[in-house]
Amino acid sequence: MSEHSGLSEAAGEQAPGRGEKEYSGSIATYTAGLVFALLLTGASFLVSQTHLLWGPGVPAGLAVLAIAQMGVHLVFFLHISTGSDNTNNVVALAFGILIVTLIVSGTFWIMAHLNGNMMPASAIMEMSR
Repeated sequence: MSEHSGLSEAAGEQAPGRGEKEYSGSIATYTAGLVFALLLTGASFLVSQTHLLWGPGVPAGLAVLAIAQMGVHLVFFLHISTGSDNTNNVVALAFGILIVTLIVSGTFWIMAHLNGNMMPASAIMEMSR
């Protein structure tokens, strides 16, 4: 028989710093997160479908609501906080944001250069004749 006979003792099955039966959140935390997420979702539909904001300010209002929605998800559902035990989570989140930013900005950069270096549509049509 091996040293680790129980499945719950296998490496990688529980989060570091957490007890075997300890949960990362409570029903109240998840319910509050759900309520905030639903309110922010409703607010974004309200902002986009009504004239509560000045027309050109709607995209900025939606961006603010989207950032608030991300914050609610990070805090209430992913439990990202400023505690010392969450350092690895924050570093992983920052790295993920960096990678997504590099991919999106690189895509826009490539598309802009392709747009600038392509032949006009009329020249392409004349080549096909």
